[in-house]
Amino acid sequence: MDADLVRRLVISQLPQWADLPLEQVVPGGSDHAIFRLGTGLQVRLPRGEWSAGQAEKDSRWLPRLAGRLPLAVPEVVAVGEPEFGYPWRWSVTRWLDGEAARHDGLADPEATAVEVARFLAALQGMPPAADLLPGPHDELAPQELTARDAATRAAIEAVDGVFDGAAMTAVWDAALGAPEWGRAPVWFHGDFHAGNLLTVNGRLTAVIDFGGLGLGDPACDLVIAYTLLGARGRAVFREALGVDDATWARGRGWALSTGLNAFTAYAHVNPHVAKVTTRQIAQALL
Repeated sequence: MDADLVRRLVISQLPQWADLPLEQVVPGGSDHAIFRLGTGLQVRLPRGEWSAGQAEKDSRWLPRLAGRLPLAVPEVVAVGEPEFGYPWRWSVTRWLDGEAARHDGLADPEATAVEVARFLAALQGMPPAADLLPGPHDELAPQELTARDAATRAAIEAVDGVFDGAAMTAVWDAALGAPEWGRAPVWFHGDFHAGNLLTVNGRLTAVIDFGGLGLGDPACDLVIAYTLLGARGRAVFREALGVDDATWARGRGWALSTGLNAFTAYAHVNPHVAKVTTRQIAQALL
């Protein structure tokens, strides 16, 4: 997926933008290759089957959510078709200024904690999917913590000695042993970590990458408390969102599990991932 392929796709399917400058965004994302198109657009091409449905999902749901959320979200302006050997649908979205949020780059960590809580409260308070768009919604499937059990325990064993194996096991056992959600399903982002929030001058401006958007237990979105916030910020965030003990325990488990998954898959080849996931795991163990 290089600039030549993207240029050919744009010329063939979106000729109104054929003359705009095109530049690959490096490093891009783990799920999509990203190319800036002109000053106001970006082209997003899925890297594999696991993200191949996001163009349609974003174009279907983000317009129905955007006006109800307190931070900007991506705006899909076109969906492209497979061509020139590229096998999946791809999208063009409005460019959102900002850089990926960092725990050490926030202008006011406690105010940010409240703002993140407000975003999740607004998302969780959205009307049911059927009220926004009639029909089946298989793409909004819930995420199950229990489905991660075998992989998480294998990862704990693999990194025992790098991190405290007994402490990781205790956090994971507590997460799986916590009572389930047990309430009506609510909306969740599904991949709500610091890298999917944008900031300008240390202040939140946007939330991106809604490929994991779904309905069910919102505990998966509590990962943000461990990737963006410190101990004080987590306390402020939890109080602002009103998270009960069981959901908090499951959310801590999500933070540990997703951190371990990324650490074991990428830390040996990506120093940035090694750094952020080391912090994420350490925060989950506090």
